[in-house]
Amino acid sequence: MRSSAEELEGNKVKLSVEVGEDELEEAVSKTVRRLQREVRVPGFRPGKVPRRLLESRLGPKVIREEVIRQSLPEYYAEAVEEAALDPIAPPDIDITAGEEGGPLAFEALVEVRPQVSVAGYEGLQVTLPSIEVAEEDVTERIDRLREQFAQLNDVERAARTGDVVTVDVTGTRGGAPAEDLSTTDFVYEVGSQMVAPGLDEKLAGAKAGEIVEVEAPDAPGGAASLKVLVKQVREKVLPDPDDDWASEASEFDTIAELRADIERQMRRMRRLQARLALRESAIAALSGLVQEEMPETLVNQELEHLQGHFLEQLSERKVRLEHYLEATGQDAEQLVGEMRSQAIEQVRADLALRALSVAEDLQATDEDLASEIASYAASVGRSPSEVAAQFAENAVLERLRSEIRSQKAVTWLIEHVEIVDEQGNPMDREALLSDEEASAAAAPDEEAPLPSEAATVGGGQDESEEESV
Repeated sequence: MRSSAEELEGNKVKLSVEVGEDELEEAVSKTVRRLQREVRVPGFRPGKVPRRLLESRLGPKVIREEVIRQSLPEYYAEAVEEAALDPIAPPDIDITAGEEGGPLAFEALVEVRPQVSVAGYEGLQVTLPSIEVAEEDVTERIDRLREQFAQLNDVERAARTGDVVTVDVTGTRGGAPAEDLSTTDFVYEVGSQMVAPGLDEKLAGAKAGEIVEVEAPDAPGGAASLKVLVKQVREKVLPDPDDDWASEASEFDTIAELRADIERQMRRMRRLQARLALRESAIAALSGLVQEEMPETLVNQELEHLQGHFLEQLSERKVRLEHYLEATGQDAEQLVGEMRSQAIEQVRADLALRALSVAEDLQATDEDLASEIASYAASVGRSPSEVAAQFAENAVLERLRSEIRSQKAVTWLIEHVEIVDEQGNPMDREALLSDEEASAAAAPDEEAPLPSEAATVGGGQDESEEESV
């Protein structure tokens, strides 16, 4: 088989392939043997039909069509491998000779993955939040914990931000009572911004016995008006941050030990957050170097993947798509638009990492492949040899090699980008990446919980007879 590749515009390549009669005869014999097993001829067992009889009954045209149908994908795949192409879409194949006899020739127009430019990747810089913990940061966390043990004392003055008020709420919608928005003895912390726009500002300055009114345009069920009667104002009195309180509020005997533990937790959390941000920021910085337009084929493939994953998540949570759209105030077009933007950025990042792996000659070794296959095999309870055979049969190995090279590109980025904090000061890469304890911290999008964290305002105070916010 002879083949040649011609690069065209738009990430297209034209493959020209010619298969000689001698090589084609092997495909003919293979096709005939298959047909001998499949075609039923009276008086002959399957597989025992003479070739001449089979050719006589089916005719040379039918057999030639079967040869081409069966063998063309193999010849195309071989030509793709010879030209070291990375197709991203099915080819458009045109047979130019040999449909009825003689050498077979065809042309295949195929869209390939583009190679983008990441010029300037050696000088990338990323900005991360500082991992240092200031004394006031620890004090703020201590104060939050103290609030959970606060006592609520009645006051006769007007309410202030941070006070806890008990109110009766009367809701109306279009002049008619709105029972779903009406309640009595509702306990609310002024300043929490949890009810309606403007309510907290009006409550701050209101005394017990006074009524404030506010509009609630986004209330469940439609816009409404709220009339709020202030029945009680209480201020929070926090316990002193001393050793006695620390031993009651935590596992530690002294306030110094509690402060040291909170500082340690915060530093671990910030280090973990910074490490995750480093990866994302480094990839984003590399992607920002790519100026080429993303191929619609890749974008649509990624969009389809994102949509499928999203619908699968909704299904797992037993949420209907229309209910999700209603809850988020979106329509289907907006949702798809957001996913499309995400798909474009993910394609851009993938191409950028591929380009970096080429520029730095980051290879996926046989040892790398074996390790990934062994890991996958262990996760599915199969032997590495079985998984390797399956991957080879389904053309997964090249995709796996590409993923390994991209992983190595991410590692290279993390090791080589310049890291600065928000003030532009260089950060210690080793201190950021070497802490093994960081991986044991809480989820990166949450702060580590404070000791004895209470669920309601007022900590240990019994509010069971009142509705708590």
